[in-house]
Amino acid sequence: MKVPPGVDVGDRIRLAGEGEAGENGGPPGDLYVQINVKPHPIFTRDEANLFCEVPIPFTTAALGGELEVPTLDGKVMLKIPDGTQTGRMFRMRGKGVKPVRGGPVGDLICRVVVETPVKLTEQQKDMLREFEQSISSSRSKHSPNATGWLDGVKKFFEGMGF
Repeated sequence: MKVPPGVDVGDRIRLAGEGEAGENGGPPGDLYVQINVKPHPIFTRDEANLFCEVPIPFTTAALGGELEVPTLDGKVMLKIPDGTQTGRMFRMRGKGVKPVRGGPVGDLICRVVVETPVKLTEQQKDMLREFEQSISSSRSKHSPNATGWLDGVKKFFEGMGF
């Protein structure tokens, strides 16, 4: 049995004449196979669109760069702008699934997750401490999300009378 590309959970494929033999020597009936798609380790699917999470080094998030991203057709380059935050979504048009019943090919939506480095050497830790000190005087300029969050917390407690 050949399964056409683009089938999804619950789709049925008809195999003409592959069912049980008919009554009184009649021709065999049709066999219907219902599709159950196994989860993929990288992609999740919503109709024609595919979603994936892409881990990126914090240096790429801060400085920008490019990384290879897998698609159903092979790898493509994804341009990461400087200052990218965890959770940012990038849409790659036409890199999703071609629906089996026709229609436009879906998109691949990549959600980036900034990875914090682990198992740093003392030299690397010292370099990060030096970097931390170099930006500490102008934190709001370099950490807009944290600054906005802290301002919101401050307003919340002021509104509560604390």
